[in-house]
Parts: sequence; C-alpha cells; structure tokens
Amino acid sequence: MPALSSSLISPALEQIADLPAGDREVLAAGHLSLLEHLARVPDPRKRRGVRHSLSSVLATAIAAVMAGAQSFTAIGEWVADAPPPVLASLGIRRDPLTRRFEPPGEATIRRILEAVDAAVLDAEVGAWLSARVQAARRPGGPWPGRRAALAVDGKALRGTRHASADGQAVHLLAVLDHQACAVLGQVGVDGKTNEVTRFAPLLEPLDLTGHVVTADALHTQRAHAEFLVTRKNAHYIFIVKKNQPGLYAQLKRLPWRQVPAGARQHDPRGRPRRAPDPQSRHGRRRLAFPHAAQAIAITRRIRPLSGGRWRTVTVYAITSLTASQASPAQLAGWIRGHWRIEALHHIRDVTYREDHSQVRTGNGPQVMATIRNLAIATMKLAGAAGIAAATRHNARNATRPLATLGLIPA
Repeated sequence: MPALSSSLISPALEQIADLPAGDREVLAAGHLSLLEHLARVPDPRKRRGVRHSLSSVLATAIAAVMAGAQSFTAIGEWVADAPPPVLASLGIRRDPLTRRFEPPGEATIRRILEAVDAAVLDAEVGAWLSARVQAARRPGGPWPGRRAALAVDGKALRGTRHASADGQAVHLLAVLDHQACAVLGQVGVDGKTNEVTRFAPLLEPLDLTGHVVTADALHTQRAHAEFLVTRKNAHYIFIVKKNQPGLYAQLKRLPWRQVPAGARQHDPRGRPRRAPDPQSRHGRRRLAFPHAAQAIAITRRIRPLSGGRWRTVTVYAITSLTASQASPAQLAGWIRGHWRIEALHHIRDVTYREDHSQVRTGNGPQVMATIRNLAIATMKLAGAAGIAAATRHNARNATRPLATLGLIPA
C-alpha cells in the first residue's frame, strides 16, 4: 500500500537523500550516527539535577570547535549565539513552559568536559570515524580497494605541564589513517611509562587485517612486530636508528650501491632504495628482526630553508611486506604518508593553538584533543583543502558544522 501524502516516510527518505554520500553509506551499512555514539559515553554526573544531556554538550563542543573554538569559553559563546534550528539539531534542552532553548553555559561545558571519560569518548569517536573511512574504501568510494595505512605517533600537550605537580605535560599516543587523515584511536601515556608500552593497547581494538602500520624508530620493537603480524594479521614499516644497534649495523652493511633506486621523488623527504628480499633463495642472510621481509634505504638531499649547503642523509627502514606485496613506489608513499600525523599535530598547534591552551585540568586536555582530531578529520573527509579556511567558513554559518557532521541534511 503506498504511503499517504501525510505520512512521515517520504519526508524522511528525502532527508536521507539530502545527506552527504559518506553518511548515506554509513546509514546503509547500519552504523550508528555521531549522536548515537556520543550517547554511549557514560555521564559522569549524578542523575539528579541534570539539565543538559551529555550527548548534546559533546555535540555542541564538536560543532563549536569545527567553527574555530579553542576554549571552553569560546564553545559557550558559540552555542549562546546559535539559532534555534541549530540548537534543536544538537539536542539542546528546551524549557517546557516557555518553549525557549536553554543552551549550556561555559561553567557547565567546562565541568562536563573535564569529568567525562576520555578513553570511552576516544573509542566512540574512533568507531564513528572508522565507519566513515570504511565506507570510503567500498566500491564507488574515493579509495576503493586500496590497502589501508595507519601511522602511530605521540604528542605532548605542552601547555599542560604548568598544571601538573611534576611538571610533565599530558602525553597522548594516536593512530591515524593516512588517506583520511582521521585519528581512529588515542590513548593517554602515563608519566610513569612511555609510548612503547601503550602501542599494543592503542591498536588492540582495531581490525588491522591487511593494513600497513608505520611508526618511527621508538616503536621499532620486536614485540611490536610480533603483535602486528601474528596477532593482528597486519604489516609494518618501521624506521631503524641506533636504538636498535645490531639491526642498524646490519642494514648499514648491506650493499646498497649495487641496488638500483626503486622509486624517486622530487621531495625533500628523499627517495627509497630497496634491497632484494632477504628471505629469497639468493643466499642473503635474514634480517635480525621478526618477520622482516625487505630492507629500505631512504637517501635524502636536504638543506636549511634559510639556505646553505646541501647534505645527504640516509635513513633505513624495514618492512614485513614482500616485494610482491608492495612496490618501491608504494613503500615510498607509505613512508611519506607517515608525516601526515605530524601534519595533524601541526594543525592542532597552529590553527587551534593547542600548546597554548588554558585547558589543563581533569580530562579536559585529552577530551579537547579528541574533539580537535574529530573536527579536523570530518572537515578533511568533507573535502576541505585547509583547516584554517574551513573553520572560518564554518564560523560564518552555524549550520555548516552540523551538515558536515551529518546531523542535518547538507
């Protein structure tokens, strides 16, 4: 029986059709919306006297940060100026008598964001972004069938060192999808430990089957290689420096002059040279590292931006990918792609002034870092060429962040 003209079905279908393509893919696959993910974060407040739902406050903070907000005060100012349709889409409380919206103030936003469980919020935000990235890799998406590459790196929130008793800044370890520039997971690094011990807990919740994980020399650890290959069915590309003296010496002794350059780029990060497969039948000794299949030498010619003499620098790397699984050009692309997580950190420091942030207490620093990661990834997935310009664009119209987040039709 066809739906009547007064039915809600047709308008609902029209509203779904107006959503961005990525959001339609996510809905078709049965994934949760952003608000549904935020609703799964436990509320740290006592139930009595709660006026604003946790999901509405979190959504407000995310939208405000997408419009350039850098502090709790700026978030409160943004929501205070937002028009009623935007407040309704965010789920802001409405007075039952006057029917007027009552947005949360700066004090409420501060208390909630400092108390909310940062680890659970990271997990829910990562799950929502992962669904969108997976949709982009399906047939018809922008990256159909491409092997996913993930970069692992840490960042210290330098502004928080002033608020800690021991002078140590909050330190976070994150994993970023190269193509999407989306942080899929983030964990705190306690001052009593370091990034190495947090590597496996960061990646454990993710499905890494067939993925390539890139990391700097700090994470060139045998335990990490075993974890990725045997437990997560993934591959690695690790930079090798003198923190692994035996392996570094072995790579340095390889006959690189006899190996032709496998890929060349006009790029300040250089060109990789690939050695023959060390596990082949040609009698080459195996590399002294678990699951290592290829060795890589990256030759870079560099000089200071201010001028001066050129100098040549050689960086070594190893990978579990065989020659048949990855070409030199692909290896070069993944090694170069690892710098995108550094670019993300640069955006957070320059566009959002993270290292100068006055958010220093409770879980506030990690929560704001998560929100900034989400805002940057969402704008990148929507096609933003520059984050600074995108935040200015969003600041001119309060509905734009909501449309990018899929909370209203685009």
